[in-house]
Amino acid sequence: MTPNTDQSVVIIGAGHAGSSVAALLRQSGHTGHLTMVGDEQHLPYHRPPLSKKFDGPTVQQPLRPAEFYADNRIDLRTQSRAVAIRTADTTVVLADGTEIAYDTLVLATGSTPRPLPGTPEGTSSVVTLRTIDDADALNQSLGRGGDLAIVGGGYVGMEVAAVARSRDIRVTVIEREDRILARVASPELSTMLTDYHRERGTTVLTGRSVARLVADGADVTGVELDDGTVVGCRTVLVGIGAAPDEQLPRSAELEYDDGVITDEDGRTSDPHIFAIGDVARRPVKNHHGLRRLESIPAATEHAKRAAAAILGQEPDDHEVPWFWSDQFDLKLKIAGLTTPDARIITRRTPGKNAVAFYHVQPAGNVVAVEAVSAPSDFSTGKKLISNGSRVDVEALADPTIKLRDIVAQAG
Repeated sequence: MTPNTDQSVVIIGAGHAGSSVAALLRQSGHTGHLTMVGDEQHLPYHRPPLSKKFDGPTVQQPLRPAEFYADNRIDLRTQSRAVAIRTADTTVVLADGTEIAYDTLVLATGSTPRPLPGTPEGTSSVVTLRTIDDADALNQSLGRGGDLAIVGGGYVGMEVAAVARSRDIRVTVIEREDRILARVASPELSTMLTDYHRERGTTVLTGRSVARLVADGADVTGVELDDGTVVGCRTVLVGIGAAPDEQLPRSAELEYDDGVITDEDGRTSDPHIFAIGDVARRPVKNHHGLRRLESIPAATEHAKRAAAAILGQEPDDHEVPWFWSDQFDLKLKIAGLTTPDARIITRRTPGKNAVAFYHVQPAGNVVAVEAVSAPSDFSTGKKLISNGSRVDVEALADPTIKLRDIVAQAG
């Protein structure tokens, strides 16, 4: 590959993916002009604390200190929103009319939480959770007292439920599927987490959908369910998924289908434009089709590959997709991608509140592992997924057989 280090690069999006690709470009020898555009007023920051610690003083955690951007000649423009991409003259247009030319453009715009239809205008008690300002609004609403209703039993909703219960706030989770985490976790993990939350006072309603919000003016007083039941509350957290940014990719006429279509390194249908992170749909090693991977490790790995491709360098090997979640005292780490034909093998750690659910395909290879307070199982699962070797499922389920012996036997 021919090194390409002096081009002008513009990055739209100042989250984990955007900030990572900017830093990696500089660290890898990029010398040209580098601009990062973000629509928030804050410096790029860690997003996991928003749901895991939304009520604490450690919520706002910058990814890098303010001086990093000046020291590395990164033109960081906060409170700036890109509204159009003119591919004919390789220019980005901002909301204030500013135009920025690029040789290479990186879209790292992430995704936006889906709103709940029928939300009263002007209310501050119905919130989503994507930004620091969202976390502050949630905290302020809960500070006024009353119960919390969470619409959607995904990871964000369950993390917030755990934090709220630790503050002795009454919480009801409303999930329209027949179990929480139905699209992203095994039935075994869903059941375990549901029981764990209920034992700690969370009301979990599954197979129920929202008919409407009950409000007194702009103040929400309850959530009416499809059977007429009203869940009383003064705060509603909406966690019903997120949609990738569509307006900018459409303005550039990029190939788009529930995300910008890219190759494994982030290249789009336009040779001058890359897309990384939540906004991208890309191939994933050892899996058919294209996937949108919504996690911090996935965004960082995609940023690494895009930075190498932009500079004409060889990328590192693919990393097994993974993410984590904290709920009460449980530390969840999940690696790989689930498949419908996988068999779930449960491995418990004797004497500890720890368990791992291994997803094993009919051929005998592990494709995912859900480790609950079981870090050794997580690291072992990642190795087995990466190697693609067949495992002895009986040995995997037997906690008396050491993990290292299972890995060695699998080759």
